[in-house]
Amino acid sequence: MRPSELSRPPMSSISSLFNNSRLLASDISRKFNLPKRVNPLDVASGMRATASLDINVQTPKLKKDVEFGEKAKELIDAEARVLVGTYARTPVVLLHGKGCKLYDVEGREYLDMTSGIAVNALGHGDQDWITAVTLQANTLTHVSNVFYSIPQVELAKRLIDASFADRVFFTNSGTEANEAAIKFARKFQRFLRSNSECPPIEFVAFSNCFHGRTMGALALTSKEHYRSPFEPVMPGVTFLEYGNAQAAREVILSGKIAAVFVEPIQGEGGIYTATKEFLQSLRSACDEVGSLLIYDEVQCGLGRTGYLWAHEAYGIYPDMMTLAKPLAGGLPIGAVLVTERVAATINPGDHGSTFAGGPLVCSAAAAVLDKISDPHFLASVSEKGKYFKEILQQKLGGNRHVKEVRGRGLILGIELDVPAAPLVDACWNSGLLMLTSGKGNVVRLVPPLIISETELEQGTEILLKCLPCLDESLIIS
Repeated sequence: MRPSELSRPPMSSISSLFNNSRLLASDISRKFNLPKRVNPLDVASGMRATASLDINVQTPKLKKDVEFGEKAKELIDAEARVLVGTYARTPVVLLHGKGCKLYDVEGREYLDMTSGIAVNALGHGDQDWITAVTLQANTLTHVSNVFYSIPQVELAKRLIDASFADRVFFTNSGTEANEAAIKFARKFQRFLRSNSECPPIEFVAFSNCFHGRTMGALALTSKEHYRSPFEPVMPGVTFLEYGNAQAAREVILSGKIAAVFVEPIQGEGGIYTATKEFLQSLRSACDEVGSLLIYDEVQCGLGRTGYLWAHEAYGIYPDMMTLAKPLAGGLPIGAVLVTERVAATINPGDHGSTFAGGPLVCSAAAAVLDKISDPHFLASVSEKGKYFKEILQQKLGGNRHVKEVRGRGLILGIELDVPAAPLVDACWNSGLLMLTSGKGNVVRLVPPLIISETELEQGTEILLKCLPCLDESLIIS
């Protein structure tokens, strides 16, 4: 046995917990003596979980004791011993889900307004998605891109038919899609200006943007705390104020910019929405000097705004668009959609991926795209988004800590004048799962697109009842 294995819990004992009947909850507020890492239970907000997650529960208290069952304790203990500590997790161990509801190992029910970070657009356990995945898993799962496969070509056709694009390149994630777009932009400029000794190789990105965590996409991500531990990152990126058309135009017209990366709606950055005038200015400036306009719709695309593509609301089209999160309904996939003039500059061997566009994920994605692209489905997202925004403004807008409710469709943000984490923690203790974004003061709401108005009302009521925790958190701090 390796020395490192001596401190690990026996995995068989952990898995056996999940095969036994439900255990009674016990207080595990003491700190675990774990190597090299603080247990997530100890850094949680510390509000006591209730046995009942009814929306009429009392406002959770901000305490440093968390009540969880032994099932959660064992798994969280094991995770801290075996995984690299890159995630500050919410101490909830989720076991299964259906529709917009998730259930933890202790049997508690949660209303999911995270969608796996805007991934599970069709919720959990969609039957058409399950059927597509099951049939394909029983037929062919992976062949690599050395060979042709039918699901990959069929999915590409559907994406092209539904968009501005002429060609598709598949990846495994959003950050990989943006990496590919970086390479395609530079290759395009070298091809377009083959007689030039200094073709444009630089990029423009914007404040509050998030384009990924791999080294190229990381260089395009504005927040310094993401980049600084890994510098030097790719040079040649100019960050400008999101929405400042004049500043962007001046930089683009310098002739040094290969491409401009912009999110029509910023998700991680705080749910900021571009204006039509801003995107039109970017389009015009790029056209004047031959720079490419790239829309990152990894989070805001594929129906989340009530349009299939977020940029359709503006009628201003890009040269490339990157996609990922909801496309395969929970399986890993990304894509770069490009025009023919960009695709014509890319040759075999210029880029590639072992797993990207495999038969299994493409079959899943086709099932998702079929549902989301239905006009009636998109109309329902738009209507529910308007309703949700209205009731949030009506019921939460009077609170002194709520500065603004913003967004479009079912990608909404509640900006606070204090950190949002206490509210997010209070809500998960009351049965509502949410995210933060921006500078940590924005509650991000990205529920499954299938969510009902009744569930939107339920989520709003939980938010309303948990708002007093913000005042309590200020007293504690």
